[in-house]
Amino acid sequence: MKWSPEAESAINTVPFFIRNKVKKKVAAHVKNLGRSMVHLADVTALKQQFLAKGGMAKQVKGYDISACFGSEGCPHAACSTAALMADLENLLKQADILSFLRSSLGENIRFHHEFRIALCDCPNACSHPQIADIGIMGAAVPVVGNMDCTSCNACVQACPDQAVMLNGQKEKPAIDLDLCQYCGRCIRICPAHTLEPARIGFRILLGGRLGRHPRLALEMPGLYSHDQVLAVVQICLNYYKTHSKNGQRFSRLFTRIDQVISPEFG
Repeated sequence: MKWSPEAESAINTVPFFIRNKVKKKVAAHVKNLGRSMVHLADVTALKQQFLAKGGMAKQVKGYDISACFGSEGCPHAACSTAALMADLENLLKQADILSFLRSSLGENIRFHHEFRIALCDCPNACSHPQIADIGIMGAAVPVVGNMDCTSCNACVQACPDQAVMLNGQKEKPAIDLDLCQYCGRCIRICPAHTLEPARIGFRILLGGRLGRHPRLALEMPGLYSHDQVLAVVQICLNYYKTHSKNGQRFSRLFTRIDQVISPEFG
């Protein structure tokens, strides 16, 4: 589907957290009309539908799940979230959050009421997981292995967080895990395979939001497997549906992660 410059500019004024959703709606509408070009009038018409009384409520499905472009071959991907996204979508459908929201809000539901999960394949966080109800971030923890180091300095130059140090010839690199963001760049670039992944998995962030009182999500300590992420999300959904009243966002329900997740988890 092609977009005219005016239509592209107009769609870019839509808040980023619903932009892809609106863009897909516009494209589908234009395709149904048998056209291959989106014009400004098409974007304007859909905006008017949303602004009309009850228009937004008809488009809300209760949840939103988004991901970065890692699955499309991004060179920065540390751990793919593609398979995880499909399983999380099934969990969200089973939770039937839309019916839950309607039970307290009726038809007065807006996009900001939706339960939002954002996934990304590395700490670059292109999908903004820090401001979602639940953020999932692919990660690879580096470790110095048994292979000899060639002292090429590639790992030091590749690290954007200055977490890798190489003190001299014939010495292996040292990794400061307090600075490391687990992006895996040093692992991928090491020609001698001196650096290798100690563990590959997912970081979990809970309770981010934008709005009048924004908050960055709180990160659970550790790294989690595919199945562990699903278990955490299920716990969070149960907690949300038990405690949320009148459309309260997930992040409004707690100030510490251990209020939602048992510290013994995992």
